[in-house]
Amino acid sequence: MYGINREVEIMHCSQYLHLVLLVSVILTSSCVNAQLQRDFYRNLCPNVESIVRSAVEDKFKQTIVTAAATLRLFFHDCFIQGCDASIILRSAGNNTAEKDHPDNLSLAGDGFDTVIKAKAAVDNVPACKNKVSCADILAMAARDVIALAGGPHYAVELGRRDGRMSSQTSVQNNLPHSNSGLQKLLPMFASRGLSIRHLIALSGAHTLGFSHCNQFSSRLYNFNSTHKVDPTIDVTYAKKLQEMCPQDALPGVVIPMDPDTPQLFDNTYYKNLQRGKGLFTSDQTLVTKRGSRRIVNIFASNKTAFERVFIAAITKLGRFGVKTGNLGEIRKDCAVVN
Repeated sequence: MYGINREVEIMHCSQYLHLVLLVSVILTSSCVNAQLQRDFYRNLCPNVESIVRSAVEDKFKQTIVTAAATLRLFFHDCFIQGCDASIILRSAGNNTAEKDHPDNLSLAGDGFDTVIKAKAAVDNVPACKNKVSCADILAMAARDVIALAGGPHYAVELGRRDGRMSSQTSVQNNLPHSNSGLQKLLPMFASRGLSIRHLIALSGAHTLGFSHCNQFSSRLYNFNSTHKVDPTIDVTYAKKLQEMCPQDALPGVVIPMDPDTPQLFDNTYYKNLQRGKGLFTSDQTLVTKRGSRRIVNIFASNKTAFERVFIAAITKLGRFGVKTGNLGEIRKDCAVVN
């Protein structure tokens, strides 16, 4: 009897702690929402959005990887210590910053360059100099590359401060990996206030960009003891991937993550998942469960539904762990703490 009562007591304590944590997340989110505003720079730098957009457009025209690189940079920044541009900070020669972690070494330089050029454009306006944070510029740039690639345009909440800390150790086990299954992805996103619908919508960003072969080669050559090739991959697609990424492929070889429309922000990604053409395990896993598969099917058949949830998801992600007021700063150089 004691054992049963003890288990009940533990269960009640666990439920209580879960409730406390949930309330804490809600209250923290509410405080952040109150401080972030769509018109935050109305009196500080009224034309900041058009200035950033113009700089991003110029960069977008220069290289095809700008959109994917900038969007991925925003995601990696927010997912670690919150949306504070700490991913852009460089270490003082000892490779200990966020960007130096192995999970971030594949971040394309064009994403960083997009922010640096937009920051320079903003600071080139005397009234705006040193008034707009790098974190906000990254958030606006992510929105702008999505629109330039054919995706939706949405209002960005602003008012973030730049973080003063960037630690390589903070990255460990805090980013989704290409081989992550749904059971690992769900709690990782949930801890950041993101639902399964948000997870699947944000995964749709893989409609843009390219990947190195080593991110998925295990699915092609040594999946497990029973199957050499991951049986969830479409057979024809698997053969095509093997042709483009042989076992001895050079490290610099990349292939599009979306085999059909790699330069367009659309819902083709979800149609590919339905056909077994998800490049990563973390992509194809989205159709392995009935609940997640239902969401994939909705997004595949309805681009508007996908875009609506994507906007909600990236807006919510943009609120995660932000620094406001005196909790951060506005860096003069995005790569260096003031």
